[in-house]
Amino acid sequence: MDEVAGAIADPVRREILVMLRDGRLSAGEIAGRFEISRPAVSRHLRVLRESGLVRDELVGRQRLYALDPHRFRELAEWLAQFDRPAGWEHRLDALETEVYRTRRERRAAPVAEQDKENTA
Repeated sequence: MDEVAGAIADPVRREILVMLRDGRLSAGEIAGRFEISRPAVSRHLRVLRESGLVRDELVGRQRLYALDPHRFRELAEWLAQFDRPAGWEHRLDALETEVYRTRRERRAAPVAEQDKENTA
């Protein structure tokens, strides 16, 4: 997860990931969209490839890069703990809490009645 977080820490790499969201691109096509040098773009692609976020494939003389979204899963799951439920999700969580409370009270009620009978 740390490797993925480090890879997406750079804004250029995040932009490359967004570009690859729609499909494969060659290194030249990616580099053409930035005002930085091609070697700099190549270094960014290498970091993304080594982190597992991007895979490359040699097609003829071109190296095509594609997004590999599986590596995002662990980071997304970790980040989800900071996302508070909103709207319906929050209301359903409240309903679930109420259902469990009611069940607990119903289970405890017969025991409380038996205690009253035993002390009387």
